[in-house]
Amino acid sequence: VQLVESGGGLVQAGGSLRLSCVLSGRTYSSFAKAWFRQGVGEERELVAAISWSGAVTSYADSVKGRFTISRDNSKNMVYLQMNSLTPEDTATYYCAAVPQGRWSPTLTINYDVWGQGTQVTVSS
Repeated sequence: VQLVESGGGLVQAGGSLRLSCVLSGRTYSSFAKAWFRQGVGEERELVAAISWSGAVTSYADSVKGRFTISRDNSKNMVYLQMNSLTPEDTATYYCAAVPQGRWSPTLTINYDVWGQGTQVTVSS
């Protein structure tokens, strides 16, 4: 089981990006998923998370109202729509997954599967 992110890049402040993450491999679990980010010299932080059904989501205060997490289970995809980007959003963004049974909206540790990361750079 692996996660592969895409959609990062360079964007001007105020712009938008949409990150995508696909879960591949044989799995018998229903996974909750999340997006984390880590800037240079900073700790990794939870940006947004979504339950397996998509009914429950959570967001970091710093992105509420600007970012939207969504998923399409038929395609094993999870997305992060990022609007009104600022230079403070510059970071490597990681997709992560954990079995739904161990997930809560505020879970920040013990995610089982991680992607390799995609770089998002916001210029001022």
